[in-house]
Amino acid sequence: MLNLLSILLGLLSLVIVIPATIPLLGWANWLALPLIVLGVVVGQLSSTNGGRNFCLVVLLIAAIRLSIGGGLI
Repeated sequence: MLNLLSILLGLLSLVIVIPATIPLLGWANWLALPLIVLGVVVGQLSSTNGGRNFCLVVLLIAAIRLSIGGGLI
């Protein structure tokens, strides 16, 4: 059950992160980061690690986008 919740949080975060790759929308990554971290924590509590790994991939995408934009844009 926790794995499913982690995957849902990852999908919700991905819906926010994908449009945030557009220039001047990078600030949306800062909204997605708490959801991603929550998904990683919930995925860590699960017996399987698929949801946690998915959230970590989404976190990697958001972090790369933030580093390219200098953390703001």
